[in-house]
Amino acid sequence: MSVENKVVVITGASSGIGEATAKLLASNGAKVVLGARREEKLAKIVADIESAGGTAAYKVTDVRDPKEVSALVQLANDKYGKLDVIFNNAGIMPSSPISALHTDEWNDMIDINIKGVLNGVAAVMPEFTKQKHGHIITTSSVAGINSYPGAGVYGATKFAVRNLMEVIRMESAQEGTNIRTSTLYPAAINTELLNTITDKDARKGMDALYNQVGIAPISIARVVQFAIDQPEEVNVNEFTIYPTKQA
Repeated sequence: MSVENKVVVITGASSGIGEATAKLLASNGAKVVLGARREEKLAKIVADIESAGGTAAYKVTDVRDPKEVSALVQLANDKYGKLDVIFNNAGIMPSSPISALHTDEWNDMIDINIKGVLNGVAAVMPEFTKQKHGHIITTSSVAGINSYPGAGVYGATKFAVRNLMEVIRMESAQEGTNIRTSTLYPAAINTELLNTITDKDARKGMDALYNQVGIAPISIARVVQFAIDQPEEVNVNEFTIYPTKQA
């Protein structure tokens, strides 16, 4: 199988894992539609893809707004006539101890990491159900399968994603809609994610870890491509990705 000619919507596409995935898939013939809040970065990525011979489009998108996510999906359909994959990649990680009570950050994580994923699912579900195929890929975290001090709320959002994706897989099998799901559990990947941490002690610890063991976002992009590459009857639904050096 191949990603060639697959139409893939990617949220959180302006940097890091989203950017790396967009460029890798486009270099292998996929048509990518990118959504994020930073237009200047999106425009630059699309220009880079097109200058390398790939096919891409973008729309400024805040995943907290279901109408904006639906518009991103509609762009894919209007421009390329179909949709095969959505990669729900947008997320933030303002880690801190629960006792610090950064409640505004808690709400932001819930709105982006959970509701943003749900908005992506809701935007593609009618079409995927009707056409009886489609692939929903979502970035969770190793904090979605393990508990870490300082990441209580972040981990809670990522545990929620894990459950959501598995239920979608099971319900699709029951309903005969053939919707595939893949959940990614990255560990220390060198992205802009750490920039969302405002708690000084939490940031210091995370910086030290990532500086020691962090790996490039292309490592996750290759996993996304592998998942999409599988035959339609094969659902590879969970991937945990650690740097080899990370204990």
